Amino acid sequence: MGAVTYSQEFTSAVSPSRMFKALVLDSHNNIPKIVPRGIKSIKFFFFCKSIKFTKGDGGVGSIKQTNFSESAYIEYTKHKIDALDVENFYCKYTLINSDIKFDKIDFIVYEW
Repeated sequence: MGAVTYSQEFTSAVSPSRMFKALVLDSHNNIPKIVPRGIKSIKFFFFCKSIKFTKGDGGVGSIKQTNFSESAYIEYTKHKIDALDVENFYCKYTLINSDIKFDKIDFIVYEW
């Protein structure tokens, strides 16, 4: 088994704090407005020890479900927020579920 890592850097006239807030903290509100034909909605859940899902606040331990529009080839993805450090503009989350089954990928981790 191997690991593949992708890294991307870009410069912006927008401050890091404002960019982090828009793309990470408020993504569930902003992204469906920016890409309305691609993203239908984004919701947060908190995974309890039982099999039920209850609404989370977007913090560590929350599950973020992204529902895509009917025209997309994927219906939904679920990401678990593993780490969140607002002061240092850091967020780490893992893809935990999707309607697409990956036969050659064990897991996907994102870091901002």
